[in-house]
Amino acid sequence: MSWLERGWYRSAWWCWLLWPLSWLFAGVTALRRFAYRQGWLASEALPVPVIVVGNISVGGTGKTPFTLWLCHWLQQQGYKPGIISRGYGAKIRYPTQVTPDANANEVGDEPLLLAQRSGCPVVVCPDRVAAGHFLLEQQDCDIIISDDGLQHYRMQRAVEIVLIDGQRGLGNQLLLPAGPLREPVSRLQGVDLVIANSGSHALATGQMQLQVTAATALLDQQPLTADAVHLLAAIGNPRRFERTARDAGYQVLQCFFFPDHHAYSAAELASLPVPLLMTEKDAVKCRPFARAGWYQLQVAAVPEPEVVQKLSALLAALRS
Repeated sequence: MSWLERGWYRSAWWCWLLWPLSWLFAGVTALRRFAYRQGWLASEALPVPVIVVGNISVGGTGKTPFTLWLCHWLQQQGYKPGIISRGYGAKIRYPTQVTPDANANEVGDEPLLLAQRSGCPVVVCPDRVAAGHFLLEQQDCDIIISDDGLQHYRMQRAVEIVLIDGQRGLGNQLLLPAGPLREPVSRLQGVDLVIANSGSHALATGQMQLQVTAATALLDQQPLTADAVHLLAAIGNPRRFERTARDAGYQVLQCFFFPDHHAYSAAELASLPVPLLMTEKDAVKCRPFARAGWYQLQVAAVPEPEVVQKLSALLAALRS
């Protein structure tokens, strides 16, 4: 976690020095959203319903595990979902379909993980409307999940789901750069479902937990047998990964944390001690140059029954 993030979540006094910039950011954000609402900026509806899974804060909130769960749940309800994503960190200008054997540096780590784990078609492009049209042209989908994109107002949506880190919350609740928020807390009043991940939150309408399912080697998928491990992560909230590993019974010897979406090289990881345990998002980037003793910790989102009930009601409304 950078010094800036530490300040956001520990209410450091110097955050208030950036408060005027937060007001400027808030004004621009509000004006932009108002312009779309008034039709001054054009938005577009895709031919099928769009479910946005996003957040109002920067950093990891568990969107990828929840999106995977949502894909499988929608399939159980008889839908044929597809996924669109920005492809953060990848230099993409046009819609690109992500194949399970793609390079994470070219399509993004999260989209590649979704393509490998969801069983659904995944298309990446900074223009999510273009990504949605391309997906529907190439694949037989009747519903689209937008991985992130809550603030991509050019794309109309049928359902908005926001995830909150149940352990870190929303920090000092200030907008960037004085705080971690992309939009004000009041934005949550207009979404369909707010889910707190790995904890509770006063503004959440439901909760989910992350359940460890396996720890397997990157090279041969053999299970991890050691109890003492070193951790590797380049995610929005690496400390949650550390807590997850400890809760699963692992003794954490050292942590090697990099900035979110960091593009690893074989050289910078060559001297790290083993066994080295990483997230699945890190594994998709490290697998091309994986070594013996490297493992991935697989997790699954487990929403509480109330979340499933609310989603069922939202789905029933879409069908009607």
